[in-house]
Amino acid sequence: MVLVNHYQLEFLIICIIIAELYDIDMKITFANLLTMLRIAAIPVVVICFYIQNESARPIAGIIFGVAAITDLLDGYVARNFGQMSRFGAFLDPVADKLMVAIVLVLLVQSDPGWYVDIIAVIIIGREITISALREWMATIGDRGKVAVSWSGKLKTTLQMFGIGFMVYLQPILGIDVYALGFTFLLLSAGMTLWSMFKYLEAAWPSMQKES
Repeated sequence: MVLVNHYQLEFLIICIIIAELYDIDMKITFANLLTMLRIAAIPVVVICFYIQNESARPIAGIIFGVAAITDLLDGYVARNFGQMSRFGAFLDPVADKLMVAIVLVLLVQSDPGWYVDIIAVIIIGREITISALREWMATIGDRGKVAVSWSGKLKTTLQMFGIGFMVYLQPILGIDVYALGFTFLLLSAGMTLWSMFKYLEAAWPSMQKES
């Protein structure tokens, strides 16, 4: 009960933060609502992850998977229905990074294997590096050089599938879903490093310029 109350409070705090980010005159679009729901799903996944019930992990995996699908939907809706906004452009990558980082921490503490730790370090370390790089590039007016590329999108897709399957945990029709998810996550770690090097390569000429 204490655990549930704790994450109910976390859920409330996230909702308050999202509400405060909105200007009073800002229209809440369907695309932004999908992104906000993705963030709101995080504490639900955490609660299900820790509940001592054999169906809890599969439920957590399904919720994570549904939330991950909204990552595709919010962008599609925003582009095709005229709902592009600065707030949405800010919130979408934040939602992705929160989902990935928080659930990776859960997987690290639940799996004693060092290999999950290494993959988590690579993925989270890359996100910190590229976020800092984009912020710096924006200050010098060159952020377009490190815009999201196909490799970054593929990396995110592999991460979402991998993490979702690993959270699900239980076999399906004799298939080791956890091992399948780990394979996807391992591939995503490779794409993570590749995309990071490509972004750094694109930014290198700007880094070499004198201030």
